[in-house]
Amino acid sequence: MRLLTAGVFALAGLIFFTSFNTAKGTNIRTDSSLLKLSDLIKERSDKNGDAEQSNADLRGEVESLAARDDGRSKEEDAKVRRLEQAAGTKPVRGSALAVTLADAPPGASAKLPGYPAPQPNDLVIHQQDLQAVVNALWKGGAKGIKVMNQRLISTSAVRCVGNTLILQGRVYSPPYTVTAVGDPDKLRESLSTSPEIQNYMLYVNAYGLGWKVDDKGTTTLPGYRGTADLHYAKPAA
Repeated sequence: MRLLTAGVFALAGLIFFTSFNTAKGTNIRTDSSLLKLSDLIKERSDKNGDAEQSNADLRGEVESLAARDDGRSKEEDAKVRRLEQAAGTKPVRGSALAVTLADAPPGASAKLPGYPAPQPNDLVIHQQDLQAVVNALWKGGAKGIKVMNQRLISTSAVRCVGNTLILQGRVYSPPYTVTAVGDPDKLRESLSTSPEIQNYMLYVNAYGLGWKVDDKGTTTLPGYRGTADLHYAKPAA
């Protein structure tokens, strides 16, 4: 028994020594790697924003030089403009609708009788919620859509990690705003008839998730400013 007791104290001493040597006087309960990762994500997002602006400036210079004397006919110029509008690389202007989604307030509980106490996932915006709004607006005839401050194109992917939106190399936190140019009545109708959004509205009414639809009047959405190159995986040699 004495030998066992001595062994326990020796092991405890080793643990304390190792902890002290590792901590070096710092709080080892604080996971600094998470803070460093958060800083790295923000830094990368800021760099992507700068690169996006630089790309937009270069694209503007190229288009300005090409417009001086491109040798195209009026019909060809009109075709190029239509393609640019369809691709989302040019601004689009018209009547607009803005949809804002937000997490439920802290400490939210069931607001309607018969509903269970909410789980953490019930109180935050998810990827499928944003995708449901974007899809409904396209279905409602949107001529262009902007999520936060970025124009969507055919290759845009609305993805969330947890409740953080990652869009075209940029990182955003809720609340999220989706703005669409189109017929406001048709856009509203498409939102209200979407089964996915109807399901989301159950959580709005039961747990207080944020939902707001505003008419924005005449609005100009910016053209897409990022690179249009496709990136894909390659098999290892």
